[in-house]
Amino acid sequence: MITRFFRVEIFPEYREEFEAKFRSLSVGALDSQPGCLDITIGFPSPTTPNEYSMISTWENQDKLIEFLGDKWDQALIPDGMEHFAKHYSVHHYTIA
Repeated sequence: MITRFFRVEIFPEYREEFEAKFRSLSVGALDSQPGCLDITIGFPSPTTPNEYSMISTWENQDKLIEFLGDKWDQALIPDGMEHFAKHYSVHHYTIA
């Protein structure tokens, strides 16, 4: 199994719109994908008021590649979400 950690820092003026779309568009982009076993989203804490996360667990790297192609190791930003992000990153880990 492989875990994909996505982190995004948003521009605070977009918070309300971002949160609604993060729950629907971003989660929806992964939710129905073959091989995606679990999705957890994280909302800001007081120390990081503009940071959100999405952790997805996949059967294996091949399933990520089937879904995302050659850019499987880059962040997937659904159409309509790109203007919210001040900064984002994605990291992958093999589950031991």
